Amino acid sequence: MPALVTERLRLIPLTLEMLEAVLDHDKARAEALAGAELPPAWPNDQLLDVGFPFSRSAARVAPDVRLWGDSLVLLRDEPRIVGSVVFHGRPSDGVAEIGYSIEERLRGNGLATEATRASTVWALEQTGIAAVQATTFPWNFASLGVIRKLGMQQIATREHDTLGELYVFERRR
Repeated sequence: MPALVTERLRLIPLTLEMLEAVLDHDKARAEALAGAELPPAWPNDQLLDVGFPFSRSAARVAPDVRLWGDSLVLLRDEPRIVGSVVFHGRPSDGVAEIGYSIEERLRGNGLATEATRASTVWALEQTGIAAVQATTFPWNFASLGVIRKLGMQQIATREHDTLGELYVFERRR
């Protein structure tokens, strides 16, 4: 994935080296590799559980598959990471699943929508990708807002192992 630039953001590809630094809780190395400052609370176990829910070994075996389209979100004119947009790997069925997060103190400013829109457009331009999906819980109003602003339509529901009903949304080419 190339770096993507939006009105207020730069999305830089997440490399295996950056991922390993974050997984190792090595903030200095992660910042040096990204060329940007991490948020004060990063990296932490909650971030790793939610933002990077995949194994180091899977990323090492096939980084081009596991890290496909994954990016760190930076403010456009500052070397400061404010979030991430990740896919659940390069899809083999033409349907890419996307996830996103913005640093808590910057939420509510449309940054998640801006970053996720850029990544969704990029994904839909890739050969073999027919759709991008996102999932969220009915009570996650902020996430529902992002998804709806992207023009995604709800196509299904499914059960989460512990948290209940999960909505599935999709945007097709």
